[in-house]
Amino acid sequence: MSKLVIYDEEANIIEKLDSDVEIKAKLQGIGIEFSQWKADKEITLDMDQTAIIQAYQSEIDKLVKSKGYKSIDVVSMHAQHPDKSILREKFLSEHIHTEDEVRFFVKGSGLFTMHIEGLVYSILCSRNDLISVPANTRHWFDMGENPEFTAIRLFNNSDGWVAKFTGDKIADRFVKSAK
Repeated sequence: MSKLVIYDEEANIIEKLDSDVEIKAKLQGIGIEFSQWKADKEITLDMDQTAIIQAYQSEIDKLVKSKGYKSIDVVSMHAQHPDKSILREKFLSEHIHTEDEVRFFVKGSGLFTMHIEGLVYSILCSRNDLISVPANTRHWFDMGENPEFTAIRLFNNSDGWVAKFTGDKIADRFVKSAK
């Protein structure tokens, strides 16, 4: 189940939402696209990126047709992954991208946090959630200490995930756990 918590910059809670309809409306108000798709294919640890993309090819094709994405990959993390701590730290610092950051969660969950106009929007994205964070939006992502998620990522450029770190330490003030 998706959950949205809105904070001030000092990590004081302003509002909590757990209705997908309310979350979608609140995020639309700040330019974040959020919707639910049907993640109805079983994803297993032995599936590679190609198999996962093929399982959701029709959904991916709809996004590519409507938004013109040029690159697609899969990020899949589990608690036994040998590089989970290194990869978690990579995404925890506030950064931006020069393109939209689009994720379709097909398994598990992860915590996206956006820093917009003096507020911090922290959304727990779960299976079936599609989120699109607009280009140049300050944000970070927490997969948790024991991650368990698979997300299909779509990009407007062929280079894939390219971050520009802001140097702001705001993410350090917030709980860093997706579970």
